[in-house]
Amino acid sequence: MDQRSQPGRPAAHRVLWACAWLAMAVPALVATPLRAQPVQADPAPAAATTAEADDRFTVQEFDWFDASRGRLVPVRLYLPTDPPGAQPHPLVVFSHGIGGSRRGYSYLGRHWASQGYASLHLQHVGSDRAVWMGNPLALPGRLQAAAQESEATARVRDLSFALDQLLAGPLAARIDAARIVAAGHSYGANTTLLAAGAEVERDGHPLNLRDARIKAAIVISAPPFYGETSPQKVLAGIRVPSLHITATEDIIRVPGYYSPATDRVAVFEATGGPAKALAVFEGGSHSIFTDRAGTGGALLNPQVKAATQALSTAFLGSVFGGDSAALRQTVQRFSGLLARFSLP
Repeated sequence: MDQRSQPGRPAAHRVLWACAWLAMAVPALVATPLRAQPVQADPAPAAATTAEADDRFTVQEFDWFDASRGRLVPVRLYLPTDPPGAQPHPLVVFSHGIGGSRRGYSYLGRHWASQGYASLHLQHVGSDRAVWMGNPLALPGRLQAAAQESEATARVRDLSFALDQLLAGPLAARIDAARIVAAGHSYGANTTLLAAGAEVERDGHPLNLRDARIKAAIVISAPPFYGETSPQKVLAGIRVPSLHITATEDIIRVPGYYSPATDRVAVFEATGGPAKALAVFEGGSHSIFTDRAGTGGALLNPQVKAATQALSTAFLGSVFGGDSAALRQTVQRFSGLLARFSLP
């Protein structure tokens, strides 16, 4: 897509860059990762672990295993508390940025669940918190491996596998399989776009990872698909409604690599679909949309998070309930934070 990819990289090792800059900018994020268990030939079904509880929702964690790929897929599920006779809930499937985990972006999972949307947060073991572990001098290599195309495609397959597990499991009756949304930040935004229908070409053939169960997309701080010459060619095939969220200072900057905030807007402009919206906050940073407090400004950070919660929920209401008025009202409510907003 963008011509800022690193020169001289063989096509077979193209990198779909996520927020690898985070390693340089936020070394303090090093925390004990959720470690994958040793791969077993025929593992027992994963048991749920209750992580926390709230009157409005429960939080459960599962360690699912995709035997066909030999890959662990840990997830955290925020599930609204049901009154008797409740209808199944729409579902948001969330994909973290590079170096993240299923426990990240909790401010979104908790909010969506409090509003009646189940939220399934994935952990991608090839690009999760484990990249922060080990010899610091080897960190650039671990980040590069996490951003390889093989991992980028594995992430989308994690999403589809997790949906398979949830919709075939004991909680399936509480999920509305006709109302599923993919969402993600940074590398996770790329995962979301691929699951929603973005398509790259490899060896003269399209690489299509679209999951037809995805009915809308929430795209936060999406980097371009580096190595691709035309963003329109990659993204024009998306046919679901999408909400794109970024900030005027949503910049990715590492030694030898730079991606301006305008790249996020370019992704929005190239994305197809019947209805797409764009929210650009004034100021901020690339990591302001994570759980971290203070990034992008101590005062601005919680305001942007609250606005992101409200805008995304209003977008979901417009997609599944046809309530476009609520989205417009929410835009007006947060207009003082927005440098730009485009409605469908």
